[in-house]
Amino acid sequence: MKIIKKIAVKKVVTDQSKEQLEEEYQFKIFKLEQECDQLKFEQKKLEQQSTGNKDEIAAKFKKRIDSRKDHIKWYQYKLEQLDSLPLDSEVEDGEIEALIDIEEGMSWHELNEQKSITVKDGIIIKIT
Repeated sequence: MKIIKKIAVKKVVTDQSKEQLEEEYQFKIFKLEQECDQLKFEQKKLEQQSTGNKDEIAAKFKKRIDSRKDHIKWYQYKLEQLDSLPLDSEVEDGEIEALIDIEEGMSWHELNEQKSITVKDGIIIKIT
């Protein structure tokens, strides 16, 4: 029988991975700022076209813009933390799902042990 199990992915911090993460965070910040500008534009357009409650429209757009601004702050925080990460340290990089073969007689405890994959500069270096 086969089951699906979540496996942690860890990334080893290198100069290359730091640069890659910095670019990724900067790009996400840029995209979120663009979304905020677009939402402000849409808000003004709707307010001009609408004869209804402009405060209601403003509240809806404010909520959406504030959400994106919170994400921007989060990525700025991550950028700050990136500078303080020592090289060769391991950081969590999410999870993947793996297909695991199980058979009668297997140890359930061994199967439930936390498995992980460690990646360094895009290459898998360890599977535990």
